[in-house]
Amino acid sequence: MSNVDIREKVRTKGLKLWQIAAELGITDSTFSRKLRKELTEEEKSRILSIIDRLSAEAKETA
Repeated sequence: MSNVDIREKVRTKGLKLWQIAAELGITDSTFSRKLRKELTEEEKSRILSIIDRLSAEAKETA
């Protein structure tokens, strides 16, 4: 499976793929299709930083 690191981080942070997709400005189905192929390091870095930010925001509101 491609992009296992992203999928695992989303799961462990308690987020959903649709939340990441919304931040990227794409639909959740488009994001899921995008994850089927290995992303570039630049794309991964952007997505991982979004995951970190959303996770931090969720902790602040909890």
